[in-house]
Amino acid sequence: MINCIPVQQKVVILGGGESGVGAAILAKSKGYEVFLSDKGKLHKKYIEVLEKEGIAFEEEQHTTDNILDANLVIKSPGIPDTVPLIVALKKKHIPVISEIEFAAGFTNARIIAITGSNGKTTTTLLIYHLLKSAGLKVGLAGNIGDSFAWQVATQQHDFYVLEISSFQLDNIVSFHPEISVLLNITPDHLDRYGYDFQNYIDSKFKIIQNQTADDYFVYFTDSEVIKAELKKRKPQVRGVEISLTFKPAKGAHFNNGMLFADILGKTFKENFESLPLKGPHNAINAMAAISVAQLLGIDDAKISEGLKSFKNAPHRLEIIEVIDGVTYVNDSKATNVDSVFYALGSFSQPVVLIAGGVDKGNDYSQIEELVRNKVKGLIVLGKDPEKLVSYFSEIVPVIFATESIQEAVKKAGDWAVNQDIVLLSPACASFDLFKNYEDRGDQFKAAVRNLVRSNTN
Repeated sequence: MINCIPVQQKVVILGGGESGVGAAILAKSKGYEVFLSDKGKLHKKYIEVLEKEGIAFEEEQHTTDNILDANLVIKSPGIPDTVPLIVALKKKHIPVISEIEFAAGFTNARIIAITGSNGKTTTTLLIYHLLKSAGLKVGLAGNIGDSFAWQVATQQHDFYVLEISSFQLDNIVSFHPEISVLLNITPDHLDRYGYDFQNYIDSKFKIIQNQTADDYFVYFTDSEVIKAELKKRKPQVRGVEISLTFKPAKGAHFNNGMLFADILGKTFKENFESLPLKGPHNAINAMAAISVAQLLGIDDAKISEGLKSFKNAPHRLEIIEVIDGVTYVNDSKATNVDSVFYALGSFSQPVVLIAGGVDKGNDYSQIEELVRNKVKGLIVLGKDPEKLVSYFSEIVPVIFATESIQEAVKKAGDWAVNQDIVLLSPACASFDLFKNYEDRGDQFKAAVRNLVRSNTN
């Protein structure tokens, strides 16, 4: 176990964001010598924390000699294993792990870990909400919320609900959730995985690598990718299936033959329509969350209450305004093609689609038929529109390319009529024109609200 490294040995943290500073706090609290290094500029609030805690750090550089004498390195998930510094560390046989791996070694709390190409945040938030509203002492962390390590260092929880990305899973060793959730696996981040989809699949499946026959694995059984991998891997963990063709009379089941609680179907059917969640992908997310809550012994009445009071995170099929009968929807978090597939499938009305950004090796054939049948106009928002324009030029009646979110929203408003949907669902990363997907979504919302003001003047 990582936490068996002798006190006073040196732990180096690479990356000074939320997870890195949290790992530094935890390592310091356990008596290790700690050094934090970030190639970029540290946020003022993190500098203040590091100085207050007396933790040595540097910014805007990596001092190699001060890093290569570490006994353990905890790296930001944003740093690929292929960068020269990480390669040099591994050549010296210095362990390089994630904050998730490090923090898990210092808590006896029961861990629920959620991963998937899409839906992680919504499902994680919903599970956390169901547990918390049922009165459990639970922390929210991972790829969302406050640092897992920071919480382990400063708080006491009986449960942790963790959103886990493939990047975080790449650097686990002993991480062992009691319940894991795998929502889906579709091509994403292929630029990080050598444009080899199997490498990405292998990364996602690391979530169950340390689980045993006493643990549970909730997974979307309709996924051909997941089904194929399970046939190859034959894990010992107890499987809990969720499906869009779920039959309430039978219930989901464990692979050891035990029937799962039939109330999953009843609870889902009675509550999903009242949830602020739209589309089949959110049906999957809700079933996963209900399954986890039931596995933890939360009764049906408390699950129902929690479902009704849930509020989803922004930028996920978020309805912004209805202007002259046109509904404007912010789905900026849709940074891959699979997300757009589910977003388009959530609407029966004609759609003006705003898409584009930094392409991560996207295959648009997955959404071709939906776009042909539903999209009346495509607005390509990004510095390099050529791939999207070329692919859909014979499929969509009208296409407009721009680098301005204001222009995109205005053009969408010109094209849309009563009962239409204007949908920002980019299928791409945001950092060609925006700081991140939140910034893209916020600017979209501001541009839509400017339309409201223009129409009332």
